[in-house]
Amino acid sequence: MSYKDKTYIIFDGDNDKWAYGRMKGWKALETIDFDFEDAHDEYPLTDRANDESYIKGKLRKRFANAKQVILLIGEQTKNLYKYVRWELEVAQELDMPIIAVNLNGDREQNIKTCPPIIRDEYVVHIPFKMKIIKFALDGFPSEYKKREKNAKGARIYNDSVYENLGLN
Repeated sequence: MSYKDKTYIIFDGDNDKWAYGRMKGWKALETIDFDFEDAHDEYPLTDRANDESYIKGKLRKRFANAKQVILLIGEQTKNLYKYVRWELEVAQELDMPIIAVNLNGDREQNIKTCPPIIRDEYVVHIPFKMKIIKFALDGFPSEYKKREKNAKGARIYNDSVYENLGLN
């Protein structure tokens, strides 16, 4: 199961940190079956936090330990180039599976919020709901690895997947 591997999480640190915090909260609760190994737990960004080259160096070290990426997509995510776009470029260079999580609840790619760099790529798009995030972490990385190398385009899960997870 891929959620046992480290997951690199990309998000708008100014506006969407709440979603990242909620995911960490789900993980912390023993009564909830949700887990992921957070690549952000390693190489903290405590000192020299305004030095872009320093920060990107630390982020690259986090990428080195990760096997997949979750992109939390909020209203402003597509406009963030300094880090979010750069992180997506690194993920693509490393050929990492990307799970795009729509904070607005969309079950498919939303052109208004999705960063252009991943719009035509083999990325699964899901809503911000714990059960479907867990489902994607469990299955999408292996699907991604088995894909034909020239396969392109947004991926979605059909309604039956959501129904089986109790997400109607």
